[in-house]
Amino acid sequence: MPDKKILIVDTDVASRNFIARNLTAQKYDVIQAGSGKEGLISAWRDRPDLIVVDPTVPDLRGEELSSKLRQDARTTNIPIVALSSDPSVMRIKSCLDAGYNEYITKSGQAVATLNETVNRLLGITAATAKQGGLLIVFASAKGGSGTSSLCANIAMNICQSQPEAKVAVVDMVLPIGSIAPLVGYDGKQNLITVSDIPPLEMSPDYFDKELTEIPLWQFSLLAGSPDPESSNHLNVARIWDIVAGVKSAFDYVLVDLGRSLSKISLPLIQHADLITLVVSTDASSVNLTKVLLDYLKNKGVQENGIYTILNRAIGLEGVSKPDAEKILGIPIKSAVPYLGGNFALSNNQHQPYSLKFPKETAAFVFTEAAKEMTALAHKLRAE
Repeated sequence: MPDKKILIVDTDVASRNFIARNLTAQKYDVIQAGSGKEGLISAWRDRPDLIVVDPTVPDLRGEELSSKLRQDARTTNIPIVALSSDPSVMRIKSCLDAGYNEYITKSGQAVATLNETVNRLLGITAATAKQGGLLIVFASAKGGSGTSSLCANIAMNICQSQPEAKVAVVDMVLPIGSIAPLVGYDGKQNLITVSDIPPLEMSPDYFDKELTEIPLWQFSLLAGSPDPESSNHLNVARIWDIVAGVKSAFDYVLVDLGRSLSKISLPLIQHADLITLVVSTDASSVNLTKVLLDYLKNKGVQENGIYTILNRAIGLEGVSKPDAEKILGIPIKSAVPYLGGNFALSNNQHQPYSLKFPKETAAFVFTEAAKEMTALAHKLRAE
């Protein structure tokens, strides 16, 4: 367990001591504050690695406390977790909007949830995120946008344009993965089975040798959950260990999140070298993407780290590229033309689109997008 410092801000002495004992048992260095103002002073003076706050502290509203921490350069990037006796939806929203990374309601499961949250948030730092291969995540705001197909096809085109590079695709779409059936993989290894592997066995050599290479697609695959029941057994506390392990063994790691924005996927998005946001041309998809963009920006995601692809998956109708850009407020970096039944045909035959239809315009679009995305990811990593 890492030697990290955690600040607990809570007026309830019994609750504060209980949380402190739990975290101390995990080898964390714990400091305590009995009021919001004391918490601010301690945070600025002691520079903890993470802060746990009961936002109902009476002397300083929890949202104001978080805002002050976020506005100060000394504490702006410190993860803040709300552990609250207030379960109201409005309070949860106001705290998250004010800069809290997570909101946990005090209950019988609160300690287990807090442990998972603390371990996950402290497992990913700016330094660790920049170690290993480049991390490119694929996400969308609405299902049916073709995110998984684009992820697999872009990965294959990276392999083609950089034959010396090692590329891996990790399927984190829940509750059922979608990359395996697309590329024709039917093996037993998947995200769920790997999450149960002991940490000491999760070495770069393990991922280099054990991830299945898909010959026609040229990349290695960590498949997603094979069914909803299996997804219930995912050891979410190991997600960053898995991603970091794959990054240590490969030059590029493409993670398919689909529309699975959650406490599991958000840290990956926040620490990715590049975010590929897939937008379909139907109006609801574009509007939902705008909501997602605003949320991500509120969570510290920079606009220059987002690569937007407009995928005309529904047909020739729908929102135009200029109109989509106007709604989103950011430029569309790449636009995939309507492919008719060709995309479905290549997917059903488990073939990359660029190999099945090499002379089609989309094949050129995929090639150029792969080059642009990798170049941008390298540039952002270097900054």
